[in-house]
Amino acid sequence: MKSRLLAACAAWSLGAAAYAQPAETVRAIQAGTLIAVPGQAPMKNATIVIRGSKIAEVRPGFVDVPGAEVIDLRTATVMPGLIDSHVHFGGLDDRLKARLEAPFRDHEDEAYTALLNARRTLLAGFTTVRDLGGDPRTILTLRDVIDEGEFAGPTIVAAGEMISVSGGHGDVNGLNRDLTGIYEPQTINICNGADDCRRAVREQISLGADVIKFAATGGVLSNVPGGLNQQMMDDEMKAVVQTARSFGRKVAAHAHGVDGINAALRAGVDSIEHGTFTNDETFRLYRQTGAYYVPTLLAPSAALADGKRGALTPAQYAKAQQAAGNAEKSLARAVREGVNIAFGTDSGVSKHGDNAQEFALMVKAGMQPMAAIKAATVDAATLLGKAGKIGTIEAGKDADIVAVDGDPIANIRELESMDFVMKNGRVHKLAGKRVLSEVD
Repeated sequence: MKSRLLAACAAWSLGAAAYAQPAETVRAIQAGTLIAVPGQAPMKNATIVIRGSKIAEVRPGFVDVPGAEVIDLRTATVMPGLIDSHVHFGGLDDRLKARLEAPFRDHEDEAYTALLNARRTLLAGFTTVRDLGGDPRTILTLRDVIDEGEFAGPTIVAAGEMISVSGGHGDVNGLNRDLTGIYEPQTINICNGADDCRRAVREQISLGADVIKFAATGGVLSNVPGGLNQQMMDDEMKAVVQTARSFGRKVAAHAHGVDGINAALRAGVDSIEHGTFTNDETFRLYRQTGAYYVPTLLAPSAALADGKRGALTPAQYAKAQQAAGNAEKSLARAVREGVNIAFGTDSGVSKHGDNAQEFALMVKAGMQPMAAIKAATVDAATLLGKAGKIGTIEAGKDADIVAVDGDPIANIRELESMDFVMKNGRVHKLAGKRVLSEVD
């Protein structure tokens, strides 16, 4: 019996290895218009040769590739897989439903919800995301099983839980004393003082966080009055950044108020998330530090709509009203000032799968369509530290490729209806329809 069990385990192991490393498939994508490197001129009539999970070469014209499976996108615009630099896969999209069902949802519910949110995001054309706040074990496990090819979803760069101060955005705020007594002892992400903030960063890294996020200012969806101004002190921010750097991690700062934005930039963060209120000093610091601005324009309007239908508490709704309309003004100036901009939506506040609606808001605020696409490919890849693997269609990079039937340069909203999605050489969507595979 023991020998049969060992043989079965060995056979399963060999089968799993074969699945993880499938025989190399050769595919040839015939692209009518190819935006291989967003920001550069598109190519007409090109062939992308894919071997296994990697791009092998890009050839001009529609060429015959012996033994290759041909994917005909001759009438389409083909681009690198899109990157959303700010999502939250955990939790229901419907905030009112989430509030009503919260007492009845368990970790398993959240895990399955996160998996479905990941699939919706992938089918919308986003092959890589940065998840900037959620239960660490849930999101980090989801990251790993997607990487291992067990489930369909985008590549995830995960932050775990956001580092915050007591009473700040990210703390347990406004619950009754019994629930506070249950939840508060579990909040290893909450810190007070520079030394304690170093401890909080190390806690997230020990759980497997790829990137560190902290709350520099108040936030709309924290159930505590107090506005959107700076909450974490300058020395605490510097301690977070220095500790993350010592472990080779980049740092993102949730920041709405101008004082908190500027303090976070001085502390050396890699990106400002939301960046709602700004002044001249803000843009001087962006240029000086090279930090990225991730505007998340979908989030304020989604939060305001939730407030109007009674899905927010009075404290949350007041802050949603305060924030509304100001991120667009900051983005418009950031475009004029030449600030580094990376695409991000804050999906989870807005609906997963609607990520591409952010493009139209960016263009309305003053970005050119090609610049908006570049922000979601080349620039986002650089921010995430993945420019060597994703963000362009070039030999040696991951075969993360998407396509739309129309011309997104002429009409950016074409990106809201993705017709073709390939991730790591595997087709997940073709002719606008989901393609079922062993990971779906």
